[in-house]
Amino acid sequence: MLAELLTRRVLIILGKGGVGKSTLSAAIATLAARDGMQALIMECDGRAPLAATFGVESSFVPAQVADNIWLMTLDGRAALEEYLHLVVPGRVLLKAVFASRLYQFFVQAAPGLRELMMLGKVYYEAARDSAGTPARQIIIVDAPASGQALSLLKMPGAARATFGESIVGKESRNISQMIRDRRRCSIVQVTTADSLSISETIETHAQLRDINLAPAAVLFNRVPPAEFGADDISALTNRHGPRLRKKDLDHLAALARSELKRAADARKALARIRHETGTPVLEIAEHNGLSGLKLIDRVVADLASQREEETAPRALPRRHRLES
Repeated sequence: MLAELLTRRVLIILGKGGVGKSTLSAAIATLAARDGMQALIMECDGRAPLAATFGVESSFVPAQVADNIWLMTLDGRAALEEYLHLVVPGRVLLKAVFASRLYQFFVQAAPGLRELMMLGKVYYEAARDSAGTPARQIIIVDAPASGQALSLLKMPGAARATFGESIVGKESRNISQMIRDRRRCSIVQVTTADSLSISETIETHAQLRDINLAPAAVLFNRVPPAEFGADDISALTNRHGPRLRKKDLDHLAALARSELKRAADARKALARIRHETGTPVLEIAEHNGLSGLKLIDRVVADLASQREEETAPRALPRRHRLES
């Protein structure tokens, strides 16, 4: 599944706020870059957490942050102004448009158009001629939280119906075709095991499916490790020794039971996601105590290991080997 996702031109990563979309977007970009691909991360959060992580200024102009990795902040107003540069002839006229009060009012009153132009920027970058570039290119969109991301993805269809065969209508059609082309673009949801994230993921998945944008995969993030079981806890509480106080052992056992329940709840949530979405799910382990670039590197290692398992040839059953 992961190897297949990396063949896409565009990956749109979405999910509830706080589930780790930005970290996973950066990890996927890093994995692609280590494969020799050129990766462009477009982050939609105006606070630009990935720019801070990589130690660069937030900018609408892509900045190289690592080998084969570029990062930009996808700003709706900047995207709209870039688009107007393409369709309005003459710098003098364009300068007058930007300076006018009518334009300032228009930008504030039409947030939907800014959202459309954000996707237009994705389309423009994806459609660029890369014939002279030896490396394959991938664009990873670190999308807004689920609700806002849904509005963003619905915008091309709404604009197409509103503007018809005008310039904006045709642009909307091109964008809509791109995000629905399963060979070029995949939508990937991110969730964690908490109940709000699970419910929002399932609800968003259904809404995306209804508009023919069913996600290609779900990344189940921060899966707690199952490093011990109930028997281990029982053995702990039954230990004896001059330096072992029952109070301390009971406290450790209570913490262990809490972690065991958390791991069990995560498995139930994982089963629910698989059952209710019918979508391939990739598990991402929890890494307590890590953040920033160290966390990204650890997740990259996990993803690389899982991809190797996916692509490794599987041995045939014994009977089949004998028959052949």
